[in-house]
Amino acid sequence: MLLPAAARLSYKSFSQLFKTSPKSNARFILAPLFTPPSIIRTMSSAVAKRLEGKTVVITGASSGIGRSTAFEFARTAPKNLKLVLTARRIDTLKQIAADIVAEVGEGVKVLPVQLDVSNPEEVKTFVGKLPEEFRDINVLVNNAGLVKGLARAPEIAEEDINIMFNTNVTGLINMTQAILPIFKKRPEGGAGDIINVGSIAGREPYPGGSIYCATKAAVRSFTDALRKELIATRIRVMEIDPGQVETEFSVVRFYGDKAKADAVYAGCEPLTPDDIAEVVVFVAGRRENVVIADTLIFPSHQAGAGILHKKST
Repeated sequence: MLLPAAARLSYKSFSQLFKTSPKSNARFILAPLFTPPSIIRTMSSAVAKRLEGKTVVITGASSGIGRSTAFEFARTAPKNLKLVLTARRIDTLKQIAADIVAEVGEGVKVLPVQLDVSNPEEVKTFVGKLPEEFRDINVLVNNAGLVKGLARAPEIAEEDINIMFNTNVTGLINMTQAILPIFKKRPEGGAGDIINVGSIAGREPYPGGSIYCATKAAVRSFTDALRKELIATRIRVMEIDPGQVETEFSVVRFYGDKAKADAVYAGCEPLTPDDIAEVVVFVAGRRENVVIADTLIFPSHQAGAGILHKKST
């Protein structure tokens, strides 16, 4: 089986592989490993078409997974898309907005909005303050979240408990309730996507993470219940649970101590924010009747919340 001309590679390693293998067998084995560019273009254009014309709200968009998700949506549907990027750091959001437009062009309209999801009053007024052209929201990515410390009961600071629950749980629920009425106004009971970024911590609690794990378990319960409550609609409720991802997450956990944060990833190759962003856009880009309800994503060296293989350094 010969590869299509457009899919052939001329790298020496592949040439050598053909030489050292029986020709008929090598060609048969290797051909399925290559997807002709025409098929790749068809697949990507199908996703772009499904996302075309939509308005996407991303919380926690100033860094990490949220930032990468903004870029991934823009790159996937660069011709006709609206992005509403929210976070507390407005200057950072403005720079991200400018970088997105510089990369993909004017087909993507980006609105940076300063928002602290842990503040219920800010969330309540969020939709009403949006420009009219950005109010017809189709996708909500509840990404904002954080962790503080590794303290164990009874030594967990009340301030840390409050900020984790107010951001990770109450903030996510309030954002969902602010956007859901927009979805429910659409025909057939409503339509739209709610994508909640959870964590392996919501499935497997670990020592020193009791509060954070509790918040992510709450997200998981809320997500599952909401999906059942909306079963008679076209509203999709989906959760993406990352394992170890290298972001500002650990820096925040250790109160800005970069050395301690770096030690978490020593000897590992963690996931990147882009890895998770690709999955977010993938689930949003499925056919409307397809619900990727639950996704758990590990790097190859991880098998659980505390099950990691670290290379000796």
